Amino acid sequence: MENNDPQFIEGPNGRIAYRLQEGKGPTGVWLGGYASDMLGTKAQALADAAAKDGRAFLRFDYTGHGESDGAFEEGTISRWFADAETAITQAAPGPKVLVGSSMGAWITLLYALRHPEELAGLVLIAPAPDFTEKLVYPRFSSEQRTTLEADGVLRTGTSGHPAETYTRDLFVDGRQNLIMGESINLPCPVRILHGLADDVVPTSHVLELTDRIEAPSLTTTLVKGGDHRLSTPEDIDRLVATVRELSR
Repeated sequence: MENNDPQFIEGPNGRIAYRLQEGKGPTGVWLGGYASDMLGTKAQALADAAAKDGRAFLRFDYTGHGESDGAFEEGTISRWFADAETAITQAAPGPKVLVGSSMGAWITLLYALRHPEELAGLVLIAPAPDFTEKLVYPRFSSEQRTTLEADGVLRTGTSGHPAETYTRDLFVDGRQNLIMGESINLPCPVRILHGLADDVVPTSHVLELTDRIEAPSLTTTLVKGGDHRLSTPEDIDRLVATVRELSR
């Protein structure tokens, strides 16, 4: 069973906090979004469902997130992918169902393209691959872009939450990890869940991703009224059922 306290793996960017519930496979793996952590609503609901089913489940925090080491502003897609690769390969050997939320879907797809032999299925929630180049940077004003280039960091809000912070390195590195310019060939079933009221990831972006993916089975579910979080009880039930379907 899962321990309430995190365990730690030494990764290339510092200690990575994780929680692993042992059980039957394939192992479910949660990959969270930008500035989120493994104690969020969806991650906890999936861990609880896996415990009920006796299935193995892994969740972890990228460095600079949650209970892991590191500063958030040092993070890039490459660094967070390296964190994910370390945690998954060390803590979840064998077949797995990867569940990626928002930015986590980008990390999930990068992992899937590098380790196709490990995949039992993918679940992508409000997927935001290439978000730095295609979704965030285009929304910046000329003044914000000037600040980003001059200072190396841009804070887009006043709360001080990391989700409102972007670094120049994040965008430079993001351009080295873009995946939506060509077909994305995957050897396993893929399920995409997206809210039509999502004000972070446009539906057009998700439909473009759907067109890019080549997989044995691909279903995209568009949720009327659903927001970016997709965390209502109905959303959670849908997510749990989707992961269970691929975990049989």
